[in-house]
Amino acid sequence: MRSTDIRSTFLGFFQERDHRVVPSSPLIPSDPTLLLANAGMNQFKPYFLGETAPEHSRAVSVQKCARTSDIENVGRTTRHATFFEMLGNFSFGDYFKAEAISWAWELFTRHYNLDPERLWVTVYLDDDEAVRLWQRVGVPSARIQRLGMEDNYWSMGIPGPCGPSSELHYDRGPSFGHEGGPAVDGERYQELWNLVFMQNLRGEGSGKDGYPILGELPARNIDTGLGLDRLAAVLQNVDTVCETDLLAPTFRLVQDLAGRGYPGRDGSDDSTSFRVVAEHARSIAFLIADGVMPARDGRGYVLRRLTRRAVRHARRLGIDDLVLPALTSSVIDNLGGVWPELTRRSALIRQVVTAEEEAFERTLRQGSQLLDAAIGRATSTISGRTAFELHDTYGFPIDLTIDAARSAGLTVDEDAFTDLLETQRRQAHRAGQSRKSNAVARQDIYRRITSAHGPTDFTGYTAETTETPIVALLDSHDELQSAHEGQEVEVILTRSPFYAESGGQVGDTGTITTSSATLQVLDTHLGLDRLHVHTVRILDGEVRPGDQAEAVVDSDRRAATARSHSATHVLHAMLRRLLGDHATQRGSRVEPGRLRFDFTHFSPVETDPVQTLVNGYLLDDPEVRVWETTRAKAESAGALAFFGEKYGDTVRIVDIGDASRELCGGTHVGHGSQAGPVHIVGESSIGTGLRRIEALTGADALRHHDHDRHLLHELAALLHVRPDEAPNRLRQRLETLAKTQHALETLHREQLEAHAANLASQAEPVPGGWLLTRSISDLTGTDLRTLATAILNHRDQRGVVVLATESSGKATLVAATGTDTAIRARDLLTNAAREVGGGAGGKGRFANAGGRHPEHLPEALTTAATDARTLLASNA
Repeated sequence: MRSTDIRSTFLGFFQERDHRVVPSSPLIPSDPTLLLANAGMNQFKPYFLGETAPEHSRAVSVQKCARTSDIENVGRTTRHATFFEMLGNFSFGDYFKAEAISWAWELFTRHYNLDPERLWVTVYLDDDEAVRLWQRVGVPSARIQRLGMEDNYWSMGIPGPCGPSSELHYDRGPSFGHEGGPAVDGERYQELWNLVFMQNLRGEGSGKDGYPILGELPARNIDTGLGLDRLAAVLQNVDTVCETDLLAPTFRLVQDLAGRGYPGRDGSDDSTSFRVVAEHARSIAFLIADGVMPARDGRGYVLRRLTRRAVRHARRLGIDDLVLPALTSSVIDNLGGVWPELTRRSALIRQVVTAEEEAFERTLRQGSQLLDAAIGRATSTISGRTAFELHDTYGFPIDLTIDAARSAGLTVDEDAFTDLLETQRRQAHRAGQSRKSNAVARQDIYRRITSAHGPTDFTGYTAETTETPIVALLDSHDELQSAHEGQEVEVILTRSPFYAESGGQVGDTGTITTSSATLQVLDTHLGLDRLHVHTVRILDGEVRPGDQAEAVVDSDRRAATARSHSATHVLHAMLRRLLGDHATQRGSRVEPGRLRFDFTHFSPVETDPVQTLVNGYLLDDPEVRVWETTRAKAESAGALAFFGEKYGDTVRIVDIGDASRELCGGTHVGHGSQAGPVHIVGESSIGTGLRRIEALTGADALRHHDHDRHLLHELAALLHVRPDEAPNRLRQRLETLAKTQHALETLHREQLEAHAANLASQAEPVPGGWLLTRSISDLTGTDLRTLATAILNHRDQRGVVVLATESSGKATLVAATGTDTAIRARDLLTNAAREVGGGAGGKGRFANAGGRHPEHLPEALTTAATDARTLLASNA
């Protein structure tokens, strides 16, 4: 059965059982606690937690997932992958174990026609109910195994929904491993489908006994995950996920590029490398298509690690040319029909992987040079610190360091390297866990408030003033019964006109007034989906939960922000018009009078044409129209949605004329001309394939123009010309200045040359050569070096020169040695530098020294002369 049929069979089976098909969310999740989407349930987390009520109590999806926790197993086993499609059916407080188990068995045995005699089941240790249900559908007790928390109690790996699980495994036969069921051999008895009975809430921490269970979820739910790769491998009767139709074309291409065939499942390094390269190419293509760009940290580092790992394994196979552009193109050709974002962003994917692979080649060359130097210094072992620096600072892989050391007859202190790497990981983990812990604790409070009072009724689209009761007051730890003048707290309202920061737009500010207090709203953000949290400073009086209040938005600031937001949409549209559809948004910041827009592009962008297009379009005064529809209809209407943003089934669309149509929850002007002028103040690179434009809007843009105009008039006055003549006159003055400066430098060089000839004639003959030491005033260190070189050129190359000067209260010494001496210039200054309270540096024929005590320069020159005589005599 082909993968397309496996997908359609799964979706159709559950559609017949009243499940709504939900499209995959992007790999960049809206959940801030997750780096990448790692499970089918991620987008449904608010439903499981009871934060949001689903429109339908049953769902089915094919979710794109990325996991790197098992990256070292990829290629070494037949089943692990860093990217996979997860087929899943979900119940939100509807059906539970009985239906999930019976449907899973029916689908496997009657629709996918898997042999029931080869199916095994695992359940959580004390889940007697699941055992009975499996026995009821026909699974004998001998093929049901009970496993512990590590195997059959599922969570996302972080605090959140969790529960006992039951897994369906398929016996692939004795050629894959030992008898005894899943508890004995995970390669032979391959896990295909995990049924999670989502009923608990997980807390922080983990250990040999698992993690703490905080309690029950608001309802019992079902979350299942069936790996498409693994099921395809079984149904297509192939050994590994790389040989299924999902990866086979790319897998064959790796073999073509290597010029040899795949050796089979023999456990060799080559066998592993073939699978790693093909599997990682798919992950790389999907990550880039969903908006991940290479970076030094976060999800960008995940992409960079996969890229470099794929390239390293390709080189091991003897593929020396660029490999990722061809392989990712193969992925796009094979899977672009199912996942059209691959095809839409094919040019971007090719650009990113080409740039990243070329950059990694430069890294390898630089790291190789540093490694060669380390090998040259080592006697038997390269230190763990050196290996770690190569890995951490330069991205040079540890396995390449080990291979190079072994070739040179050396070893690497791998234990010390591992210790340093583990220390770094622990520090990063502690910092991340601390942040997550605080965020989870805060969300628990918000969740409690939402459960008691419901989400915030946002009135800000139609009103800037709202009468509302105060629901809750919070400090940094918990809810408060009252708050007083001078305190800074968080306030939750039943209704709020304040826009909460999201979609790049900053939160509103303003005032909240009760009969007994005045509160200044400093910021507004989302605590949970649809829960507005207002950070306030109490200016006077006392406030309590339950007080009636009047909430008033700062209308001028709101209007300035709306101008920036509408201008951002038009800027995006004009960039796509000028550069192409690949120039899509990768982040934005919308503030009063200012915007920042990040987008995909690989070269600097000339901003004048962009600015002209944006302002021209706004001056045409296009209508700004806001409307709502279903997400499916919005996508079919061509509305742009953005990675990392969270959208419900009903979405809000903002149209600006016929150029821009985007899903957006922000505030906007009514017509384009109300956005005012847009003035671009900066364009820059912020990473591989990512550019940033910063611009001013409305009154801020006008003030910037006025400032520039005043500067131009002031410059014109200084040059005694009209403003339109100022650039040309300034250019003439600069040219004259450059010519004068060049003439002065020429004269200075001639003077130094004459001085050098004079000094050369004063050199002192000494045993082994000649010596010249002098203190010269009013020269820089660079002048001293030039002078020393010229002196050497006026004599034979068997001598040394030491010159000194005082500049800005500091001592400077320069030493130079002739090519016919074996003296290192630094040895001439080592002791002299101590006289002036400093140190010496340099290598080969030139060295320099400096110190804080120029009054001791005479002693320093005497010391240098003594050392020079000794060295020259020994050199004779």
